[in-house]
Amino acid sequence: MLRLSKLTDYAVVVLIRLAESEPATDDRVQTSPGIAAITGVPEPTVAKVLKALAAADMVTSQRGARGGYRLRRGLDAISVADVITAIDGPIALTACVDGGTGSCDVQSLCAVKGRWDLVNDAIQRSLGAITLADMRCASIPYAFRVPAFAALPAE
Repeated sequence: MLRLSKLTDYAVVVLIRLAESEPATDDRVQTSPGIAAITGVPEPTVAKVLKALAAADMVTSQRGARGGYRLRRGLDAISVADVITAIDGPIALTACVDGGTGSCDVQSLCAVKGRWDLVNDAIQRSLGAITLADMRCASIPYAFRVPAFAALPAE
């Protein structure tokens, strides 16, 4: 079974949350504790994800009392493949595809050596064609897109 890591899943959640900051201005930043509180992802995990996303130039950080993180580029310019690569490294189904890590014990006898590249390339192209803007589903009712505590009426 192919499965994305939890960190990659959390990275998508964090990036989409950064895009949903209100008001949407260039000087608006969000902190890792703030993102954690809104998304439900533990703060140390959010901090780890943001560090990896900053290293991949998807987010930028600002230090100081008014510090935090913001998107470096829009969700329409960030593909699912970009996020996977930033968090987990190159997309490689097996150890023997381009960008794969590790070695195979039966590499010298393998009847399909080099043929996984075709499958791997197709998956990379597919994931590269899906942007985070595509993942951000506008058809979900607003009440389900905000944290439950924010939907409670003020007393």
